[in-house]
Amino acid sequence: MATVTKPFSSTHKAVQDARRLSLPLIAGGVVIAALYFGRMLFITFLAAVIIAFILEPFVALLVRVRLPRSLAAFVVCTLALLGLYVVGMGAYSQLADIYDELPRYSQRIGDIVDSVQQKLSQMEERTYQMVVPARQRQQQQQDDRARTQQVQEQSRKRRKTVEPPPPLIPQPPAIQEVRIHEDRTAIADYLYSRLNSFYEILLMVSFVPFLVYFMLSWRDHLNRSFLQFFQGEGRMVAARSLEGIAGMVRAFVVGNFLLGILLAVLSSAIFWVIRLPFPLLVGPLSGFLSLVPYIGLPLALVPPLFAALAVNRFPIYVAVVVGVALLHLVAMNVFYPKVVGSRVHLNPLVVTVSLMLWGFLWDAPGLLLAIPLTAGLKAVCDNVQGLRAFGKFLGD
Repeated sequence: MATVTKPFSSTHKAVQDARRLSLPLIAGGVVIAALYFGRMLFITFLAAVIIAFILEPFVALLVRVRLPRSLAAFVVCTLALLGLYVVGMGAYSQLADIYDELPRYSQRIGDIVDSVQQKLSQMEERTYQMVVPARQRQQQQQDDRARTQQVQEQSRKRRKTVEPPPPLIPQPPAIQEVRIHEDRTAIADYLYSRLNSFYEILLMVSFVPFLVYFMLSWRDHLNRSFLQFFQGEGRMVAARSLEGIAGMVRAFVVGNFLLGILLAVLSSAIFWVIRLPFPLLVGPLSGFLSLVPYIGLPLALVPPLFAALAVNRFPIYVAVVVGVALLHLVAMNVFYPKVVGSRVHLNPLVVTVSLMLWGFLWDAPGLLLAIPLTAGLKAVCDNVQGLRAFGKFLGD
């Protein structure tokens, strides 16, 4: 019996270990697949959550004035939509002016490309003259001329020997109609796919105002209802986790939003002082792009340098680079640690991996949402007893 039971027990233990390891892997794969294929839904929901976090302080201010929370949320959402409309109209007028200036910008870009190509060809010629001796250059030029003449003679011979093309046979109307129908079908399919994706984006965006309003007006009810899923000590852990997530995400979102507004105002002022075209459009773009992790500085330089092409003066380029670089360095080293960094403690390795993962899953929106999502996950790990080791690993 001993010789039979021992293999059976070891096999049973191996099966249990394999099952214990396979279930988390399968669950992780299912979660990643759901995040990838349902990214439009998740991105819309998280965008609404972020906007709700930004507007929550204004709603709380109106609630303190003894306004009902639903009415306060409605007033704040309406004012936010009006502000967004005004900003959109201002951006539209600036973009219309840029559209009128596009020929001049294209001419400037063409001149810059031609000058760069000319300088590169001159450098190549100088390098060639320094490396290759004079006699060898002459011999190579003669060989090139001989090859060119040989190719020309061969092409003349081919023209003489080439047979005339066969006469075109008119195709029946039915075949022509089928080919036209196939071309139209391919074009229609391409346009339909583009319009279908645009329709999905527009549909999801139309839900954002309603989601934001219900999140703001039903915030207390949602918190109480969420805590009803837990009992005893688990409810306290869930409350602390929820509070930690809210604190981290609010610090990150609201802090970045306020810092972006500050950078937008300062950038617009600097661009207006140096007489850069379209400062009211270029300044906010440069200010908010400066907050993108790791690549914020080069991204922030793109809009003002493009606008500086209309002026095309070297001091303007220098002033743009120096001004944007100084603002970025001061914001990231002075304001960012005090406003955002004091609540969001993530080490650089985790930030880089999270940017790679969420950028792969959700493209550009994933890069913007990677840090708040990882910070929220760290808040959960810090408050759950069995996951605190993961929270320390994620922390700085």
